[in-house]
Amino acid sequence: MPSANVNIRMDSDLKNQFEDFCKDVGLTMTAAFNVFAKKAVSEQRIPFSIGRDLPNQETLKALAEVKRMKTDPNYGKRYKDVDAMMKELLSDV
Repeated sequence: MPSANVNIRMDSDLKNQFEDFCKDVGLTMTAAFNVFAKKAVSEQRIPFSIGRDLPNQETLKALAEVKRMKTDPNYGKRYKDVDAMMKELLSDV
């Protein structure tokens, strides 16, 4: 089937945000619009939402803790020797 060009006007900030989103979910803008069009035609409705899972509060807290562990030299215990770390970890068993 031959291809046809479609021109869409949108706010340039929205376009940039949409390009970033498409990249995050592994699509080009063209692919995203084609997926939408095919699904809308086959279901005869606005058919779906494509999204990425947003981190829940527990995950956000864990990410913040990892960031703090990487940047705050006084946060948590640090080891220079894996054997010493394992010995201490296993001694409580």
